[in-house]
Amino acid sequence: MSDSTAKLPAVDPLPLTGLRVLDLTLARAGPTCVRHLADWGADIIRVEPPGSNEGFGGSRDGFDFVNLHRNKRCIAIDLKDADAHAAFLELVKTADVLVENMRVQVKHRLKIAYEHLQPINPRLVYASISGFGQTGPYSKRGGVDQIAQGLGGLMTITGEPGRGPMRVGIPIDDLTAGNLLALGVMLALYERKTTGVGRFVHTSLLEAQLFMLDFQASRYLMDGEVAGQAGNDHPVNIPMGVFPTSDKPINIAASSPKLWEVFCRAAEKPEWLDVPEWKTPQGRSKDRARVNAAVSEVTKTKPSVYWIDKLEEVGIPCGPINTIAEVFADPQVKHLGMAMPIQHRRRGATHIVGTPINIESHDTGVRRDVPDLGEHSSEILAEAGLTAEHIATLKAKGAVGGS
Repeated sequence: MSDSTAKLPAVDPLPLTGLRVLDLTLARAGPTCVRHLADWGADIIRVEPPGSNEGFGGSRDGFDFVNLHRNKRCIAIDLKDADAHAAFLELVKTADVLVENMRVQVKHRLKIAYEHLQPINPRLVYASISGFGQTGPYSKRGGVDQIAQGLGGLMTITGEPGRGPMRVGIPIDDLTAGNLLALGVMLALYERKTTGVGRFVHTSLLEAQLFMLDFQASRYLMDGEVAGQAGNDHPVNIPMGVFPTSDKPINIAASSPKLWEVFCRAAEKPEWLDVPEWKTPQGRSKDRARVNAAVSEVTKTKPSVYWIDKLEEVGIPCGPINTIAEVFADPQVKHLGMAMPIQHRRRGATHIVGTPINIESHDTGVRRDVPDLGEHSSEILAEAGLTAEHIATLKAKGAVGGS
């Protein structure tokens, strides 16, 4: 391994060591935000109601919960109980960040909204994800990923023309909202270094979806073009999409003037350069059906590995279309370490998805297994200043659960 690619020795502590985060999140969007903070060293205190050890969204030992909730401690506390609520406020005083993605009205009903907590901890960064925004005509609606995909226009530009609306195969709005909120938290923490006070930081599934429309949104806002479904083709750049080979389809991206010329020669079809309608990207886009058909007739004569090797050699982006199993068997994916090994207390040795963020000299990993419900209740409340007698009283009345 060359000096330019060798990993530097890991450095402790991680960048967010010393940061305390109260995690009141549900489902996926909020936990996605907290996972970034947890992976990079923050002390995450997951706050859940006493009761079943099953996690929100499935089994606590299931692939989803384990992947979302590593590197945390957990307290089980009933925020509807007056004494437990008062204990929670003592915990808030010790926190740097609180993250939640309840329905907007729920945090107000529980009296844990920003306006309730800011007076007792002015340094608190309060971070929220809602379905459609903290205010406005849809603010009280519950939001889930697919609803936001539909409302935000994504399903009308996904899939093949004429097949009707199609959802994206991952919860893209949940994930994007969580990623954006994590960025917002870091912005607010950076500002706090100067101002000394926290902020109310929030986004929504709908705002995340509109952000992710990106050029399709600006295409409408600036030029008035309403995008439709383009299937596996790029909406405006041709040829860029899925093409058959003699064994399995591949992706090819050869739409720029330079790449188109190189591709025509690599495909041994220099005469395509003389077709009047194909001389410009705009012309090829208008004549996409004929371009794609001509390219397909050539690519299907050879196997996928032939085309990938040949096109990569001349600088044309291309690649296989993998199943999930093939993805994690890919040598580049293995090199990147995105299948992160863990030792789970009940499932044993397994893997979860690693962080995509790389900071040289820092290695993240699973420092804490997914906690059982209330596993750290006593130690967390003691850290907030509650006496052993006070904690025992809360446990005896069922307002606090776990260890």
